Amino acid sequence: MATPYPPPFPPIVHHPAFRAEMPAGHRFPMDKFSRLAAVLEAEGVAGPDGFIRPEPIDLDSLLLVHDAAYVRGVVELSLPADVVRRIGMPNTESVAARARAATGGTLAAARLALEHGIACNTAGGSHHAQADTGAGFCVFNDVAVAARRLQAEGAVRQVLVVDLDVHQGDGTARIFEGDPSVFTFSMHAEKNFPARKAVSDLDIDLPDGMGDEAYLKALSGVLPELLARVAPDLVFFNAGVDPHADDRLGRLSLSDEGLARREAFVLGSCLEREIPVAGVIGGGYDADIDRLAHRHALLHRAAREALRA
Repeated sequence: MATPYPPPFPPIVHHPAFRAEMPAGHRFPMDKFSRLAAVLEAEGVAGPDGFIRPEPIDLDSLLLVHDAAYVRGVVELSLPADVVRRIGMPNTESVAARARAATGGTLAAARLALEHGIACNTAGGSHHAQADTGAGFCVFNDVAVAARRLQAEGAVRQVLVVDLDVHQGDGTARIFEGDPSVFTFSMHAEKNFPARKAVSDLDIDLPDGMGDEAYLKALSGVLPELLARVAPDLVFFNAGVDPHADDRLGRLSLSDEGLARREAFVLGSCLEREIPVAGVIGGGYDADIDRLAHRHALLHRAAREALRA
């Protein structure tokens, strides 16, 4: 893309379709996406030109990762009832449009990261989706699709996924199992969903209640060496905020300050090694949507500060 993004304005991707229509009382905090965009606009984080609006992901790109029958079931609204239950969201036009928009958003952010060094989506991180099914509020695995599309185009060869959502990135691990061109790293609460874990290239299982200092020590003990050893052409950073102490679906005890330090460390570690990094927001389930949106905005604020630095 030709639009310049001089520091301190990172490219930020957003689409109104990130917010799907959901049944009343549904436990997924769908309003967080529109509220996050409003927070970033109010703070001017996206810069004077505002957000990049992505194209919904094309079917050919989805088929680089997902089985044709599953993709067809999502877009034609014909998923079996058991798969719909596993996903935890209705199989509707709005949810399907959201999944395609969010996946297109992560691909757009990855392209922008390759051009500008860093870029962030205001959605993404659907890491429980596997090749033949969705799960845990995840329909399409946006990071996997973006990685496969860029590899197919020859834009990148080696990819590193840094997944710091409180839940293991089991779908991503299974998609890339046995594929050395995509290194999957997941640091998550050991006793949290999913009950049956996959095997990432590197898993760090954390005990319940872990706080800021112990968490950041564990992360800083592995990430720099991992970046040097894997030498990726691109990093996908899943910055889930559900490790927060107040999150309804987390089992860790990070504070807002701890999450902010985490985001700064990951982004800074990539940029100081001149490794492009694309950020996705991952999970976050605080019942207070305003508080949750500000927590997700830590990623985008950190991107701005990383560019300033």
